[in-house]
Amino acid sequence: MDKDHVPIEDLKSFALEFIQKAGEEALEFYGRGAPQVKFDETLITKAELQLNQLFQKALLARFPAHHCFDGRSPEEAYTHDAKRYVWIFDPLDGMSNFMAGIPVWGMSIALLENKWPVLGAFYMPATGDLFHAVAGRQAFRGTQAIRVSSQESISDESVLLTFSRFHQHYQNGFPGKQLNLGCTSAHICYVAMGCAEAALIANESYQDLAAVRVIMEAAGGHFMRMDGTKFPIAEYLEGQTADIHLLALPTALFTQVNRCLEKSF
Repeated sequence: MDKDHVPIEDLKSFALEFIQKAGEEALEFYGRGAPQVKFDETLITKAELQLNQLFQKALLARFPAHHCFDGRSPEEAYTHDAKRYVWIFDPLDGMSNFMAGIPVWGMSIALLENKWPVLGAFYMPATGDLFHAVAGRQAFRGTQAIRVSSQESISDESVLLTFSRFHQHYQNGFPGKQLNLGCTSAHICYVAMGCAEAALIANESYQDLAAVRVIMEAAGGHFMRMDGTKFPIAEYLEGQTADIHLLALPTALFTQVNRCLEKSF
């Protein structure tokens, strides 16, 4: 019997309990950015430091032999001991919203087992939205199962979520609404629950995408490169930023959405 094996429900319970506790801590800093500066680095540094320390303490108490992702690919080969578990905690996504008191921001937690993503969660403390999934199972918002849009085509009612400076990169022919809510992980979760048909994302790292990738795939969607191939997120385990643009969406809508996005030169 594998003495280091932990049932997936126990791992999920730890992740969801921790991320909601961390959310309570983060609310102490929420909306307290210095109004005279565009980016209050002191506030963000203090918040991230406190949240990361909270995670390390919680992990040490519950699973002391597990590892924290440090921006590099785990060096161990396939193993049956506790070293196979690597946790990835991203304390803040949507920093500008967080500083300004806008509720679209959150934190994510993911777990790798022998470099394979097995669960992910994204929590938005200001709204109480908790998205989560175990790989290969159903995705959820709280206790409600979610699924990507079942639309077979895009229309003037469709929604495309975009990144900052989107219009500097694309001549936009999308027929519906284009929105930038300022938080990539929230964008992806909104696609996962079918509130938007697609999200266009750019300049994100493995740490940024690890948890929401599990949620997106459990909900029936994928990350796609602009050439129509699936994005091999595992190639970015060294912590580098993906310097390409990606679409998060149901694969059935890829051709239609991509056709609307002509590069600006």
